Amino acid sequence: MATWRRDGRLTGGQRLLCAGLAGALSLSVTAPLELATVLAQVNGARGPWAAGLRAWRAEGPRALWKGNALACLRLFPCSAVQLAAYRKFVVLFTDDLGHISQWSSIMAGSLAGMVSTIVTYPTDLIKTRLIVQNMLEPSYRGALPFSAGSLLVYMNLEKIWNGPRDRFSLLQNFANVCLAAAVTQTLSFPFDTVKRKMQAQSPYLPHCGGVDVHFSGAVDCFRQIVKAQGVLGLWNGLTANLLKIGPYFGVMFGTFEFCKRICLYQNGYIVSPLSYKLTPGVDQSLKPQELRELKKFFKTGQLKSKKPTL
Repeated sequence: MATWRRDGRLTGGQRLLCAGLAGALSLSVTAPLELATVLAQVNGARGPWAAGLRAWRAEGPRALWKGNALACLRLFPCSAVQLAAYRKFVVLFTDDLGHISQWSSIMAGSLAGMVSTIVTYPTDLIKTRLIVQNMLEPSYRGALPFSAGSLLVYMNLEKIWNGPRDRFSLLQNFANVCLAAAVTQTLSFPFDTVKRKMQAQSPYLPHCGGVDVHFSGAVDCFRQIVKAQGVLGLWNGLTANLLKIGPYFGVMFGTFEFCKRICLYQNGYIVSPLSYKLTPGVDQSLKPQELRELKKFFKTGQLKSKKPTL
């Protein structure tokens, strides 16, 4: 998911809900391109449009969104596990003065991404199988970790804008995330290709899952792809994958901001969910619980907590 500055005016549940809904909608919008990418990785289909058209003709328009429901459901546990793991690793890498270096932060993000991937990996395997099933025909012919690379690129983009990340505009953040995703997905794409082929291949499925090369393990998979298709075969499907970056993060940022405004309006910080116009007289530095207690104090004359919140 994209990285936003943490807004203390939202509760943890509201942040997770906003990010989850934004991710689910962006996944749904770009699902056809994801399907074309997976088919190209698994069976060597050339061109995103040909792969998508072939899926449409074989199973109808609904085939373009095959596996998307599971991918959306996977977002919430994946995000929750990754956030919890990241906080634990940050505490582990923080020194006695409460400081954490950039490389330690990257390591914490990478380890958190690995933990969430391991926990939710079965759902990713099922999604791949759902995409390739019923697309099999007898005529088929035969990690630089993404999270580490993404964080490394994103955290150094402040040098491009010549300013601190916490002062980036929404447009700058959008451009940063798209650029970081494009660079790191291009670098890590061969590992993703091998992963997809290993997920799809099974002796219990017709034609071994429709994989265009046969292998006995990860290293052998790399070797067989290069032998059959050349080195560029490791990047088969990259075009469709890069094409989805813009709309994916565009929809994600737009949906997240809209959901955020609804939550801020519900919490009492802004006057309308259609704009960021602040509510007059409301201290924007207060947390939601503190603001609720303050409103209750003015109504009842007493605070719920023993300690003053202001």
